[in-house]
Amino acid sequence: MPTNPQYINNSDAVDSTENVTVQAIAAATRTDRSFDAIADHFEKKVYGGLKGEIRLAVLRRDIFAYCAQTSLLLGRPLRILDVGAGLAQIGIELAAQGHTLVINDISANMLEKAQASAAQYDDDLKITWHVCPYQELEEKLADETEKFDLIMCHALLEWLAEPAAVMDFSDEQLTNNGALSLCFYNPASFDYRNLIMGNFNLLDNTEYKADNKKSLTPNHPVAKEEVEAWLQAHEYQTLIASGLRVFHDYSPLKRGGHNDPEAVIRMELRYSQLEPYKWLGRYLHLLATRGS
Repeated sequence: MPTNPQYINNSDAVDSTENVTVQAIAAATRTDRSFDAIADHFEKKVYGGLKGEIRLAVLRRDIFAYCAQTSLLLGRPLRILDVGAGLAQIGIELAAQGHTLVINDISANMLEKAQASAAQYDDDLKITWHVCPYQELEEKLADETEKFDLIMCHALLEWLAEPAAVMDFSDEQLTNNGALSLCFYNPASFDYRNLIMGNFNLLDNTEYKADNKKSLTPNHPVAKEEVEAWLQAHEYQTLIASGLRVFHDYSPLKRGGHNDPEAVIRMELRYSQLEPYKWLGRYLHLLATRGS
């Protein structure tokens, strides 16, 4: 568990009424984050280099295999919802594989970039686009008769004012045997990386907050233990647990295989599902399903 007080999860914060009250007040002042104003910066920073390639490689392996197996079992393409999709690379590729997608983001600029990417495919992709906070999707989907086989929430939880509410939303929108794909920033990685870099003053500063006007480091990430508790409470069973960038971000000196991007991705994939390395990932991916 991370030691920085700003990353203490809800289960650890109930030692006193005062702590609970402070946390509730802080949550009440937060709003869901939109990257509309920095869409270009987001695209370059997150997906403009090897970091983004590693992230997509792990998610493709985890999700594409699951979708192929489930589609074969059901005898039809899947119906998939990508919530807070951003550039929607995974969702667009799933649509290119023949699945039906509903893609959503709060940022019109981000979805405009995603639509431009989708337009590069020759196939007539089955994609419906919704620019809105995900909380408005229920109303927009009210006329739909079919629920979703898979809901993807990637790099979304850490930017929501009430991240746990995603679980109630998923319960309503998933089929009985549907799956939920949660990819989220790992707060333990913040401490670990700064320990390696020697940024002890930052870790000692309990008031530290990243400048989220430009920074893509979230100030309110959710610990994996908390996400796992949500899944358990909502009766989901985790099928896949992976770490994204389990070593790449912790290597200030690039030597040997670090200079070969293909080798880095190969090793990231190898260690992304191995204990204990996967829990060091800058992001974590949990794919969970619920029974009927």
